[in-house]
Amino acid sequence: MKIDDISVQVGESSVPLRSLVRQLVKECAGEILDEQRASEMIEGLGNKWQGGTLILKPENVEQQAKEVPIETFFHKIVMVRNNLRVLEQKINSNDKLADAEKVELQQYITRSYGSLTTFNVLFKSKADHFKSS
Repeated sequence: MKIDDISVQVGESSVPLRSLVRQLVKECAGEILDEQRASEMIEGLGNKWQGGTLILKPENVEQQAKEVPIETFFHKIVMVRNNLRVLEQKINSNDKLADAEKVELQQYITRSYGSLTTFNVLFKSKADHFKSS
């Protein structure tokens, strides 16, 4: 029996085992690459920020401030960027979306990048900056 001859039951559908394994490997590899890219991007953090702390102070002095290591915050920003890139690829490769729908969704992604330009000050290299266009 060949792997191409094997199917598995997923919900109410029968799916070729090769397709299921390929999809699982693809998703796991994507997650690993995203984590690797994010950790590599930490090296792109501007020198003046390394080892620093982001402090969020509420207006009400009775409430406690929140301190976050800048590397943690930077990692989260980079992960948002990576997830936007993945979303963009999935939109572009989706056969079920009409071109007009793809354009509309792309505009939301572009605006999200524009909102993230505030954090460009964290990056050492301009090549790593967010761009809204």
